[in-house]
Formats: sequence, structure tokens, C-alpha cells
Amino acid sequence: MKAPWASQWAFQWAFQGALVLALVLLGQPARAATVAKTSLVKASLVERVVSPGGIEVWLVRDAKNPIIALDWSFRGGAATDPADRLGLAAMAAGLLDEGAGDLDSAAFQDRLADHSIGLAFNASRDWFSGALLTLRENREEAFTLARMALTAPRFDADAVARIRGQLQVAVRREEADPVTVAYHALARRLFPDHPYGRPLRGTTDTLAAITADDLRGFATRRLARDGLLVTAAGDIDPAELGAAVDWIFGALPAAPAPVAIPETLPEVLPSADARPVAVSWPGPQSLFVQAGAGIPPSDPDWPAALLLSHILGGEGLESRLAEAVRTRRGLSYDVQCNLQSYAHADLFIVTGSTANATVGQALGLVRHTLAEVAVHGVTARELRDAQTYLIGSFPLQFTNDRAIAALLLDIRRDGYAAGFLDHRDALLRQVTLADVRRVAARLLRPDAMATVVVGGAAGPLR
Repeated sequence: MKAPWASQWAFQWAFQGALVLALVLLGQPARAATVAKTSLVKASLVERVVSPGGIEVWLVRDAKNPIIALDWSFRGGAATDPADRLGLAAMAAGLLDEGAGDLDSAAFQDRLADHSIGLAFNASRDWFSGALLTLRENREEAFTLARMALTAPRFDADAVARIRGQLQVAVRREEADPVTVAYHALARRLFPDHPYGRPLRGTTDTLAAITADDLRGFATRRLARDGLLVTAAGDIDPAELGAAVDWIFGALPAAPAPVAIPETLPEVLPSADARPVAVSWPGPQSLFVQAGAGIPPSDPDWPAALLLSHILGGEGLESRLAEAVRTRRGLSYDVQCNLQSYAHADLFIVTGSTANATVGQALGLVRHTLAEVAVHGVTARELRDAQTYLIGSFPLQFTNDRAIAALLLDIRRDGYAAGFLDHRDALLRQVTLADVRRVAARLLRPDAMATVVVGGAAGPLR
């Protein structure tokens, strides 16, 4: 279960392979892209390309299919939205491909469709991102449309009204979804005085307040080359790629305007207030979510923490939490845990559901299981099985260039080197039982985890 109020963090995708994103393309002929002199440093699987204009790109070349995937991120996402304009970044993301330059929304979308080009933008807590997917023969058209979207978005009144309405409908749907309600409540409890506690898409009222001038100001001030991260995969060589990224991004300003970008947001420890929050919701089942302080991906203990998380609440019925809450007592269909990281905060999250009458019992079992592993660690078999699963399942995720480019971008955003993929298996294999036990004692603190229950829970929650 993934938190809808959170951006998807990178390293767990790299280890557990939660990569689900695909676009199907058909194409039309296009002229060849200009080739420029480009510097290249190869790091095994990943090639580090530096364009003539100085933009660094990570590339995985794949000439088997005539497809090119390009992903990029600018620092500063929804966490930097003004308090009275929450949803600004999300709204801008929805509008950049709704008309640019001399093309209105319909004309721009027709150009994309006619050339089977996928172009999309997204705002997470800490990043404003884009993704481009094209057939090689249509690359020049694709690169030109991406450049137009970034440098000359129109923000026409009809498109602004339409995207605003779509976001407001999405916000109202979230308000009717118990899973989203639970995570919003958890975010408010964990980060009461920090932008991470605010709704990523804003509210219907803050969305209504956003103007076309606000959107133009966002694009002008925020989209800049400084802090830009770019990755690519597919049928493109380093020289072509260097020329392409200079064409797409070269006209952007060198640095963003002075605003509260992530480097200036305060570091924040999640609140350790363990008093449960109950949200009344009709139905026979209750959903519970719990979270406490996690471990950042840059920490040397991260591989051990990831293995621990899988052992406790990974996929399948053999995890510790599934065994304790589901298999032995039949209280829940699914209990999971995962690690979540932002630029300035890190979380360990447990999720599950159960009948209203057994919420307190299920939470008690979760608490007992975490406390037991914090003291005693895990078994050699559990560690070996987790290592085998996380290593063996990883190659299955490299199904297409789109997934590879997205993975590379995630790894870059977490600050890893270009050769990280060459060493990830070794990092997992070298984790020992002592490592996991040490990390368990550090990470598993059930007395300092915030808890939210959405449903009709009966009786005490702790």
C-alpha cells in the first residue's frame, strides 16, 4: 500500500522493483537530430553523459527497440507551494502540455498523438518532474514539443479552467476515499508545522484561488537548469543525447528565482505523538496506518533497513506481521510495512485493515511484533530469503526503457553515484544478522509511532 500523499521514493524502487509505468507508441518519420560534441564517462551499465552546455545525463543505451525515454526533475515540488495557493505545482504539472508556443491545447495534443509521443509532468513533495517517450524516428518532434512545453507554456483560460476542475474533482474523490483520508490525517499528525503535512494537490478553495499569472510565475521562477536532473534510456547515442538535452533545456534560466526550494526547507523529525487518531467511517472494516522516524537512503544502514522492512511486512504471507496478524489469528487480509523518504524527512510505515471489533487487538499484535524484532532481531533463514527475493526479483523490473529511465532518475534524486546499479546486489548480500538487529533496535520504536484509524473501530485502540 502506497501513501497517496507522498512522493514515491527511489531506493526502495531500486531494490524492490515497484516500477509500474508504460506507454505504447506508434510512430511517423521525422528528421534526424543534430549531433554535437559531447563528453562521456562510462560507469558500467550507466553512461554519464555531459552535454556541450554542461547538463549531465545518465544513459542506459538499448538499440534493440527504436524507442527513447527521457526523464527529468527540477528541485522544488508541492512543498514549496504558497500556503494560500496549495496545489500550484500540481496544477502547473497538469497544464504544461495543454498548449505551448503557437499551439493551443488541442493543437499541441494533436501533435503528440500524431507522432505517438508520450509527454507528462508530475509534482511530488520535493520535485517537479517530466517524462518523454518517443519512437526514435520521431525524436526531433518529441524534443521540440518538450522544449515548447517547458519554455513557452500558454496557460490559456479554457485549459486552466478545465485542469482546475479536474483537480478539484480529484480532491473531492480523495475526501471520499478512506485510504487517502487516513494518509492525509497521518501527514498532519507527523508534520503539523511543516509543508509535508499539507495536501499535495491542495484543497478545492486553494485551487480556486490559483490564477494564470500564478502559473506563469511558477514556470518562470521554478524551471531552471540549476538542480536539474536528467536520465535517459533507449536507442540514442551520447552525442545525440547531449544535443537533445541542450535543445530541450538550454533555453531555461541558469538558476531558479529565490524561493523556498527544498534546500531551504527545514529538516523535520516526524512527530512522536503516539496517541491514536480515530476518523469515523461507515462500514465493517477499519484501516490503520502507523508511522515513525525512518532511515535516509544515504545512511549506510539503508540496505539492512530495507531487508528488515521486507522481513517484517513485505510481499507474501510469510512476513512477520502477516504471520502474527493474519495467519495465526485471521484478523487482517493484508499487513505491510515500507520505508518512505523525502528530501528532509524519513518514515517507517505500517499499514493494515481489520474488522472494527478487532482493531485494538491487531494494533497490539503489530506493536508486540515490532518490539520483539527490535530486541531479538530476525533469523538467518528470514535474512537469506529476503536477500534472495530482493536480488532475484530486481532484474524482472527492467521490462522497458520507460521503467529504466524512471529508475535512474529515482537513484539520482537519492544522491547515488552512476555505478550504483553495479553494486546493489553486493550491498544486500553483505548485510549480516548483526546489521539487521542493530537497525531493528534503531528503527522499530512502537511507542513513538503515530497511528491513524479510519473506520468504526470499537474499544480502545492501544
